[in-house]
Amino acid sequence: MAQGFDAYTPTWCPGCGDWGIRVGIKTAFTQLGLDPSKVFIGFDIGCSGNMNDFLNGYAMHTLHGRSLATMLGTKMANHEMKTVVIGGDGGLYGEGGNHFMHACRGNHDITAIVHDNMVYGLTKGQVAPTAEKGYKSNSTPAGIIEMPINPLALAISQGATFVAQGFAGQLPQLIELIKAAISHKGFALMNILQPCVTFNKVNTYHYYLEHAYKLEDSYDPTDLKAALAKSAEVYEEKFPLGIIYKADRPAFHEQWPQLTTNLFSRERHTDFDEMLRAFV
Repeated sequence: MAQGFDAYTPTWCPGCGDWGIRVGIKTAFTQLGLDPSKVFIGFDIGCSGNMNDFLNGYAMHTLHGRSLATMLGTKMANHEMKTVVIGGDGGLYGEGGNHFMHACRGNHDITAIVHDNMVYGLTKGQVAPTAEKGYKSNSTPAGIIEMPINPLALAISQGATFVAQGFAGQLPQLIELIKAAISHKGFALMNILQPCVTFNKVNTYHYYLEHAYKLEDSYDPTDLKAALAKSAEVYEEKFPLGIIYKADRPAFHEQWPQLTTNLFSRERHTDFDEMLRAFV
């Protein structure tokens, strides 16, 4: 029997953390009152990319690891668009690691929402850059040799002005963190601990319920040294949840006089031919 439109859902495994992240993003968009025609979303390749068909906004799949680079161009061209990147720890910290560093350095006004499950779930569980040294997978049966990337410390040290960490199993807090990340002007990293129930049997929901904790109300996210110290707690198997670091600095497009007006604004280009002449 043919399935109706209402039965069309993402092809995620039952229990996958992507289900919670999807609800968190959709709820955050709704509560912020974002106009879908004013939101541009760039999806990387991977399980997280399945969300492309289930969020209302201008969206596109990019090449693997190139989602940030693509969205930097769209943001510089049209500053009015709320620009969000959604991808996995492999695409954004691995293949796209170079783009990630320079997006932080430039403080581009983009929100990067990263599904951090420490594996490449779509291609059968190979290790991702955030996997612990010694982690065994289909591609590393004797254990991974490299040390893991620390995305929180990397983002803070390279100039990101908003760095937060959430957990797919703590949805009420996750929604508030995503809203704060999207509302921030400048580069915002929203790292989400996302259990992969099929391939990662170590970093499970139970594991994070034991090892993750919410930051205290007294914690000051504007304290750079404190933020770096919190980001280093991962080496003790402790995962702080909340806004780790926040700073107020001009975004990239605000610092270039050439970008002070939108290249594609209605006021500047009234028709396609006029817009084409501006570039040819």
